[in-house]
Amino acid sequence: MAGACCKCPVSLSVFKRSLSVAPRGCGSAPRSLLPGFRRGERGLQEAARPSSVLRPANFYRHTAYFCLSCQESMSETLRTCYVYLNQTSRSFAAVIQALDGELRHAVCIFYLVLRALDTVEDDMTIPLDKKVPMLNDFHTYLYQDEWCFNESHEKDRQVLEDFPTISLEFRNLAQEYREVISDICHRMGVGMAEYLEKKVGSMNDWDQYCHYVAGLVGIGLSRLFSASQLEDPEVGRDTELANSMGLFLQKTNIIRDYLEDTQEGRVFWPKEAWSQFAARVEDFAQPENLESALSCLNLLVTDALRHVPDVIAYLSRLRNQSVFNFCAIPQVMAIATLSTCYNNPMVFQGVVKIRKGQAVTLMMDATNMRAVQTIVAQYSQEILHKVSLTDPTRDKTLNILALIQEKSTLSQSSLPSRTHLSPMYLSAAMLLAALSWQYLSTTAAQVQGTGDMQGQ
Repeated sequence: MAGACCKCPVSLSVFKRSLSVAPRGCGSAPRSLLPGFRRGERGLQEAARPSSVLRPANFYRHTAYFCLSCQESMSETLRTCYVYLNQTSRSFAAVIQALDGELRHAVCIFYLVLRALDTVEDDMTIPLDKKVPMLNDFHTYLYQDEWCFNESHEKDRQVLEDFPTISLEFRNLAQEYREVISDICHRMGVGMAEYLEKKVGSMNDWDQYCHYVAGLVGIGLSRLFSASQLEDPEVGRDTELANSMGLFLQKTNIIRDYLEDTQEGRVFWPKEAWSQFAARVEDFAQPENLESALSCLNLLVTDALRHVPDVIAYLSRLRNQSVFNFCAIPQVMAIATLSTCYNNPMVFQGVVKIRKGQAVTLMMDATNMRAVQTIVAQYSQEILHKVSLTDPTRDKTLNILALIQEKSTLSQSSLPSRTHLSPMYLSAAMLLAALSWQYLSTTAAQVQGTGDMQGQ
């Protein structure tokens, strides 16, 4: 079992250091990766980039959120996995590395395994007769020491080329973690293979697609939380709530990424919805179709909002502070993003983002259930004020907003007490991290420069 890091408070151990580790070989040398976890993360990281106001250039290159003693206690291959985590993720890298103990390593490996699977699915250069068996069988590669794939042209191909490093650390995890990761990988691979040629037609199809690519992630994470004993067994058993956590994030990303997806020839908006208002989903980008476009947009936002009561119920069960932060921050970012998208023509004209300062505030505030309920109530109220008298989905929107308001304003006297780190404390920690990384980056650059000069 992977050794657990010490339980030093992450806010006091956010010093960064460059991890110059050579990956376990399998084919060509690793290539530079660009951030982005397809849909599970892309929308949130691009919408907000929450800590960019404090983040120096290349903040996420070869970094890890550990105290030095924790880093030194890790194996070389595990440190390599964290390098890959930071290279391929922005939003999730920080919150994963803030998790407690051995759960941190399990979630890191879970992320990288699904990232590798997702890279196969995304690579349009792999022919279907090769890709479908790969997706269906991907979970078996976790137990094959030397399996790797060197034919991908995706930006994140490094996780496939050096998959032996990831699979080794997977096999080093405790059995209860391995069982969860392998099972979710299998189910997700089968679902991805199904939707390679299948269109997202009905609203049920939309739910099913989002289940495969995000709901299963929520279910898997919940089972990992319970397996670590940081959360109660019920958190892992209640797959309905866990699925809703994933669907809410996924639908938010799909909604806000309309323009980017259609420009790249991808359609994730369900036909059952858009066909009510246009002959082609791409027609919504035309100015003369704005009214129809907004009607479809508001219909989909309303559908996404129906998952919010489940999100509130799920978060209210969590007891561990690091797990709560991990789960709550993306959810409050999502409802803020939906509020920005609702009835907003910019969804069809450009990129919709929440303000960076707003995102930082959300990250710092969403550390307890009372604060989360306040945030949810605030943004649902913002949406309420935007609902048009003539919107076709008005009644459904008002009904779900009323339910959300009810769930977010119920008596909170029974909520458990949870440490709330003050915004001032977190701001100081983030600034300290940025300054420390600047110092370490400068030092590393000087050392590298000296080495280069000596080698010439």
